[in-house]
Amino acid sequence: MTFYRHSGPRSYLSATMTDRFDCFYCRDNLHGKKYVKKDEKHVCVRCFDKLCANTCAECRRPIGADSKELHHKNRHWHEDCFRCAKCYKPLANEPFSAVDNKIMCGKCGAREEGTRCQACYKVVMPGTQNVEYKHKVWHEECFTCFTCQQPIRSQSFLTKGEDIYCVPCHEKKFAKHCFCCKEPITSGGINYQDKPWHSECFVCHTCRKGLAGTRFTSHEEKVYCVDCFKTSVAKKCCGCQNPITGFGRGTNVVNYEGNSWHEYCFNCKRCSLSLANKRFVLNGEDIYCSDCAKKL
Repeated sequence: MTFYRHSGPRSYLSATMTDRFDCFYCRDNLHGKKYVKKDEKHVCVRCFDKLCANTCAECRRPIGADSKELHHKNRHWHEDCFRCAKCYKPLANEPFSAVDNKIMCGKCGAREEGTRCQACYKVVMPGTQNVEYKHKVWHEECFTCFTCQQPIRSQSFLTKGEDIYCVPCHEKKFAKHCFCCKEPITSGGINYQDKPWHSECFVCHTCRKGLAGTRFTSHEEKVYCVDCFKTSVAKKCCGCQNPITGFGRGTNVVNYEGNSWHEYCFNCKRCSLSLANKRFVLNGEDIYCSDCAKKL
């Protein structure tokens, strides 16, 4: 919004003459009389009021030589007629604005063409507390959380679509909750088996060491680091007696009647032939291929 100040009350030059001098229009002698000079012409007061005076934009009457005149962008007013179109406040000595060809005081002009609050649609008056976000404006008290309706003011906030939320309400409504502690995950986090975890909650069930970024395994919905899984949970291979961890070469496992072997340990006791996917004979904890079993 642009505020203006008019050029101030203006009167045309008037004087008295002692030598012979005639009115440009009626040719009356202006000797000793008051006259007006306009556009380099000398005019008696009567002719000026009748033929030269500007018309007041408000009352539509001529602005005589004896009247104070105000003007703005080729429009003219009597001093007393130069008022706000809304509240009628005199503006002769006040800043004003032109809105849709109407002269208004600063307050009425702001209401007429000012930015409107996105919540209440009332004008946000210049100089008042307000919030600007994505080229939109709110009164400070109108910029509220969609859920709790409390003003955001200087707090942090988050958005969902066109709605605005304070951080606690956003977390309560939209944040994922940790599978372990059930508290909201506000940043980062880990997904495991389609369940969200805080990084600090995703730890070994036995030693409580953090597992983020490390190798781990699970057993009965509990997660373990490799060392704890080997010592506390993993079955022992009936061949080499080492833990079957499922890592490295031990990825493939053979299970039979409650016993387990690394696939690479599942060999004939006598000839060392690999028996994975082959027929075998179990004798105690030892396994044999069919040929070796016949020779025993």
